[in-house]
Amino acid sequence: MIRKFTAAATAALMIATPALAGSMDKDIVDTAAAAGSFNTLLAAATAAGLVDTLKGDGPFTVFAPTDDAFAALPEGTVEALLADPEALAGILTYHVVPGAVMSTDLVDDMKAGTVNGAEITIDLDDGVMVNDATVVAADVEASNGVIHVIDKVILPPES
Repeated sequence: MIRKFTAAATAALMIATPALAGSMDKDIVDTAAAAGSFNTLLAAATAAGLVDTLKGDGPFTVFAPTDDAFAALPEGTVEALLADPEALAGILTYHVVPGAVMSTDLVDDMKAGTVNGAEITIDLDDGVMVNDATVVAADVEASNGVIHVIDKVILPPES
């Protein structure tokens, strides 16, 4: 199962943008900012008051939706969330798992507790999925954790 994930992650990394290179010198926020495709995520983290936390010691694993993932939400959703920092924080913390979880740590159908308190499910049957989002780049290392890029915004239960 791990080999299946590693092969899928390797394939995903080959098509990922070259600008998304990890750096043990940059924290999660600075790594995401340098990539240039996480502007909405970073604006949301700022609005929710989570930037200092994500720049903290960690380690954290962030399943990071791209700008395109946020753009795919129904019209007005991002603006409504930016106006509701508490709801926004609940959604963003659902994308964060305590600890540094690398692709080689994942097992098919595993559950992982998020900072939000709810669990996400990892599925390796059809590529690498986190709930209903596909991992498009894995194991982007930062000084305080790791980023796995996903193609959708995942919503916690009852959001």
